[in-house]
Amino acid sequence: MQTLTQTRFNFPRQKSVYHGKVRDVYNIDGRILVMISSDRISAFDVVLPKGIPYKGQILNQIATRFMNETSDLIPNWLISTPDPNVAVGHLCKPFKVEMVIRGYLSGHAAREYVAGKRALCGVAMPEGMSVNDAFPRPIITPTTKADQGKHDQDISREEILSRQIVSESDYLQLEDYTRKLFARGTEIAKKRGLILVDTKYEFGKTTDGKIVLIDEIHTPDSSRYFYAEGYQERQKNKQEQKQLSKEFVRQWLISNEFSGKEGQKVPEMTDDYVQSVSERYIELYEQIMGEKFQKAPIDNIQKRIEENVIAFLSNQI
Repeated sequence: MQTLTQTRFNFPRQKSVYHGKVRDVYNIDGRILVMISSDRISAFDVVLPKGIPYKGQILNQIATRFMNETSDLIPNWLISTPDPNVAVGHLCKPFKVEMVIRGYLSGHAAREYVAGKRALCGVAMPEGMSVNDAFPRPIITPTTKADQGKHDQDISREEILSRQIVSESDYLQLEDYTRKLFARGTEIAKKRGLILVDTKYEFGKTTDGKIVLIDEIHTPDSSRYFYAEGYQERQKNKQEQKQLSKEFVRQWLISNEFSGKEGQKVPEMTDDYVQSVSERYIELYEQIMGEKFQKAPIDNIQKRIEENVIAFLSNQI
């Protein structure tokens, strides 16, 4: 099956392009950004060697849906979605922090807790918790990009402010927006029979200084979901939770002795495994969105995207 793993477009009035781990972002005329969600998949800050069919479409459509469903809480960067894999939005200056919020002791927080730590990013975690227990109140554990290297780094609110990465007034606004978005995401997930376990949000400032939500929101790449049905019983019996997230890919890698450390080799991704990951992402989409996934044509993804973006831009510039 065809997948979108690289883009090399040259759109009208294009000024630059940034190739991220999963998304490629094209700067048009210094005013708007064309963000293309590829089928690349990353884990432990490593891009895996094969793309996942329909993954880019799934991430883009989930993110744009939730942008629209939270626009009453916070303005966002989005202008339009001219293609299933594409979002177009206002050019913003991103904050150099990602706002991670955790409602449950899971993932990275759980690994730190099991290792004996009782604080994460300067935030205390109560004694006596079991993995996947709910926190008394969701905790915000921000990360920031390291000055050198590609790995996100845990950081406390105090360090963010002392290093003047974000001003105090802006940071308080980011925390407020983060809690409001997580509460809304939790409500939406509950209607789908899901629990929003943890997620991350990214914010930027427009040219006129307004803080807006950017990038993805509530996708399986940026969030972790549990099935609500059976959650309490599984916790009581110390069983793994049934979840919807990219965690199943991470666990597959760990079971094959890869966790992103130097000298480790990414295990072979067979066609059957790639197909199984694609099917899981479609399951994720249908559960999170509450609707059947409609596959976009992929016989020539590059051409489809190029034609749709150029048609949109022709009416904008």
